[in-house]
Amino acid sequence: MRTLIFNLFFYLTTAIYVLSCLVASLIPGRNALMATLKRYTKVMVWGMRNIADMDIQVKGRENIPAAGPVIIASKHQSYGDGFVIFSGFDDLSFVAGNHLEKFWGLKRILTKMNAVVIDSCGGSDSQQEMEDQVKHVRAEGRRLLIFPEGHLSKIGTHHRYRKGVWHLQQDFDCPVIPVANTLGQRWNQMDWAKHSGKAVIEYLEPIPPGLGKDEFMSLLQDRIETRSIELLDLENPGALNPADIGRFEENDAARAKRLAREAEAR
Repeated sequence: MRTLIFNLFFYLTTAIYVLSCLVASLIPGRNALMATLKRYTKVMVWGMRNIADMDIQVKGRENIPAAGPVIIASKHQSYGDGFVIFSGFDDLSFVAGNHLEKFWGLKRILTKMNAVVIDSCGGSDSQQEMEDQVKHVRAEGRRLLIFPEGHLSKIGTHHRYRKGVWHLQQDFDCPVIPVANTLGQRWNQMDWAKHSGKAVIEYLEPIPPGLGKDEFMSLLQDRIETRSIELLDLENPGALNPADIGRFEENDAARAKRLAREAEAR
């Protein structure tokens, strides 16, 4: 029953706030839209806690610098973790996959809020596109959220980490904050079922600029994946299948692009 009530709440609230955001997008500047979006994410986090009975715990905020640009690189397991992270910042830009533009009204909203929209499957074209779009974010000194896997990950699993986050750090010359996450135990990807119990979003020790690409990527993935596994609630697994812990996943589109790049390299 909680699942049904929460999902009705989610879809109704989202529809209302999409319309509100479209109206706010007509107002000059970004302030009205960003305030509406933050209110939406706070309402959704309230629903996750009070309707779906998710015990959401946010840890490690002391690892986020009080001022200045920073890149937040998070594990991404459902819309829920985006709501939790976004609701904790006043003006957060983010990197989003172009699949979101298929939803009615979202393309205008994403454009107005200066989201960085790229090809979800990655590749060199996607990297260049991201670097071109992110210039205005860097110029304004805003904080940037990126999901380095580029895909929603089934709880316990991971996708290939994209190197675009390293290139962003090179451009911004700022710390990258890895974010571990177990919210997928309670809201796994886009599954209908929701599960009560503890879910943790934890901001980890910053990675300073200056590391080489391979060293940075290895450190980022190790910190996020290791801590995300350590935080799993095995006594109340929810959506977690223990056999999935540590498993690598690759969808068909990403696999096709990877094979094409490897063929070109040969």
